[in-house]
Amino acid sequence: MTKPNSPIEPIKQPIKQVTSHLWFERLARLGYAAKGLVYLIVGLLAMQAAIGSGGRTTDTSGALKAIVTQQEGKFLLSIVTLGIAGYVLWRLVQTFFDPENRGQPINAKQIARRLGYACSAIGYAGLAFTAVKLIMGLGGGDSETIEDWTIYFLDQPFGRWLVALGGIMVIGVGIAFLFQAYKAKFRRHLQLQQMSSAERVWTVRLGRLGIAARGFVFGIIGSFLVLAAIQIDGSKAIGLGGALAILAQQPFGAWLLGAVALGLTAYGIYSLLESRYRRIANL
Repeated sequence: MTKPNSPIEPIKQPIKQVTSHLWFERLARLGYAAKGLVYLIVGLLAMQAAIGSGGRTTDTSGALKAIVTQQEGKFLLSIVTLGIAGYVLWRLVQTFFDPENRGQPINAKQIARRLGYACSAIGYAGLAFTAVKLIMGLGGGDSETIEDWTIYFLDQPFGRWLVALGGIMVIGVGIAFLFQAYKAKFRRHLQLQQMSSAERVWTVRLGRLGIAARGFVFGIIGSFLVLAAIQIDGSKAIGLGGALAILAQQPFGAWLLGAVALGLTAYGIYSLLESRYRRIANL
């Protein structure tokens, strides 16, 4: 809990006034829905690739490109971009404040959680920027990739160690996701009392499958970051699309890709449900 003499206390009241408005809650919920749509598209395209029906392995930026190519695509992508911006705002509030009223002391676990929120905000801010470029027709919406950033950091002093540390942290996040899926800890963030018994069962199933799939993919991404650091070769780094492509190249790759694609599709559906039932508490 923030003490009266805390340096953030002077700005906490204005933030509280903002987050107490209904529009903030709606914007945050739109953010979860936008994230769900993006992952749903990634999962469905990967599933089509797995069964050989014309899909492809792609990342979240590729999902945005799939949206903008549809009829009224720019209008649809504008709504998605607004949602992503809302999700970034929600993550920033989670980073600096305690909107869910956990009342926990600032300790290593809290710091790690808030750093995770900050990284999520940065990542989705980049995705929103890519979406804006797509809407404006600027350069096809291309942005800096994880490979570009890895190459950049490897050229810096101690860059090799920073990339290795980053890879280990990403692997740690993946393990945390797998643990979260196993324990179904995400249930505490949902308004379960508003669901029917069938909705509760399927929301938990989808959440477990989807979060586990993300954990598995994060493990792959982190492992390749560590490999890039060991070999001092930024081209070894991969993102979500690269991880899915790697799976497709393995023995029984179609089955592996199909299983992970099913999980990512489940995560997309879970995030859409989360947009309806997530607890969006005020400060």
